[in-house]
Amino acid sequence: MPRALVIDDSRAMRSILARILADCGFDAIQAANGKEALVAMEREGASLDLILVDWNMPEMSGLEFLAELRSRPAFARLPVIMVTTETEVEQMQRALAAGADEYVMKPFTRDAIEDKLRMVGAIQ
Repeated sequence: MPRALVIDDSRAMRSILARILADCGFDAIQAANGKEALVAMEREGASLDLILVDWNMPEMSGLEFLAELRSRPAFARLPVIMVTTETEVEQMQRALAAGADEYVMKPFTRDAIEDKLRMVGAIQ
């Protein structure tokens, strides 16, 4: 079963995303911020197939997490979808330039998440 890491400081948002991912055949691991996510990545290693990350979180933002992730060769090619309330084009460009593969704005629909999963090749 493919594995995904969901990173968001909102427990409710993590649960919603984890449920969508489970319906798409993923085992979802959750982290409340970028620092927790880095610990989870070290623990899970190469078993991760996908990351969904929020931008605005305490301790380590999604953008900071993305920079750290992309600096690690083992995770440089792991698909990442930024899921955030940041709606300005400049913010989307920053996230994509930092290494996000796709970008979803909150609030989102299940279909929007599934479309992005298809775009990064995570589902058919």
